[in-house]
Amino acid sequence: MSGAPDLRAAVAIAGAALSDMGSVPVGTTPAGLMAQASRRALAQCGLAPADVDGVFAASTQLPWASVTLAEELGIAPRYGDSTQVGGSSPIAHLNHARAAITAGLCDVALIAYGSTQRLVGRAVASVQEIDRYEAPHRPMLPLAAYALAASRHMHEFGTTPEQLAEVAVSARRWAQAWDGTPAAWATKDLTVEDVLAAPRLCDPLGVKDCCLVTDGGAAVVVVSRERARDLLGTSACEVLVLGVGETQAHRHVSSMPDLVRTTAVDSGAAAFAEARLGPQDVQVAQLYDAFTITPIVFLEDLGFCAKGEGGPFVQSGAIAPGGSLPVNTTGGGLSFQHPGMNGLPLLVEGVRQIREVGRDVSLVHANGGVWSSQCTVVLGSGAAA
Repeated sequence: MSGAPDLRAAVAIAGAALSDMGSVPVGTTPAGLMAQASRRALAQCGLAPADVDGVFAASTQLPWASVTLAEELGIAPRYGDSTQVGGSSPIAHLNHARAAITAGLCDVALIAYGSTQRLVGRAVASVQEIDRYEAPHRPMLPLAAYALAASRHMHEFGTTPEQLAEVAVSARRWAQAWDGTPAAWATKDLTVEDVLAAPRLCDPLGVKDCCLVTDGGAAVVVVSRERARDLLGTSACEVLVLGVGETQAHRHVSSMPDLVRTTAVDSGAAAFAEARLGPQDVQVAQLYDAFTITPIVFLEDLGFCAKGEGGPFVQSGAIAPGGSLPVNTTGGGLSFQHPGMNGLPLLVEGVRQIREVGRDVSLVHANGGVWSSQCTVVLGSGAAA
């Protein structure tokens, strides 16, 4: 669009933090977890809740999530956004926040999420919208839909149960590096044989092919690049938003034209084009892993391997510790934490990989619904900008 502002590297993530994770005490609320993570993220960059003038939040438990968070923090922001597109919401919020900052609608954007799904039960925390054409079949959603996609991938490309299992084993190996920390949930040894022997839930997916059910929250603080330098100092490692892609395809899986090809193709292409980078430049990736099939499909759709080659790519050890493309370096939703909608915890880890590990290009991809909403962000250090 002619005259549109250049948003590449215009904003930085100045703070990123998790709340208490795993199994939280009785009486804990989603808003309380959002506020806890928010205060931790704000403290990283020397800010307080009163400095926040833009609030972005989504939660299946809080229909007015941004308003509820603002009330919990005791603030009255001049800009708010409760866009709800499932697990991809935080990346969409990041896209909206940088546009709002560039337009002068807010200066300090807080993006937060919180869930007590383990405490209250998933049925209470995540109410499903049932499609009238799917309802007569009484599917166990979203499990049945992802099992359908896994079956199709196996039929079309020869993907094997062992290759799916490698995703879970890789996640566990990454999680084991976090053993002993409060946020590490599943760190016991896990083999391909263990995954295959686990009870089946919806063929071909078993218990170990499915994400954890935990409580938790996360938050990031987004400001202009110049404001981040003022807050953190010019010697601090910058975490810049180089490119974002945001797409929506369908609400229910019965409306999906192709079970193994998602609009991550489009969100990834948009993010890479804006970042002026490609898959070959990515040094670490956080890919939404509610089920073992999802990272395989996203590796293909984002261009890290050809369509149909995700299974062999994973089986080669490429995404595991020591591999060519580190993926889900906390253990992701399969072994670290999965508090309902896992996009924001993945974003926090994407930030950490630049700030603490020293990566220059970090990709985070989040998924909402049943392949319904796909959002991709390419983060970069100052050197990558």
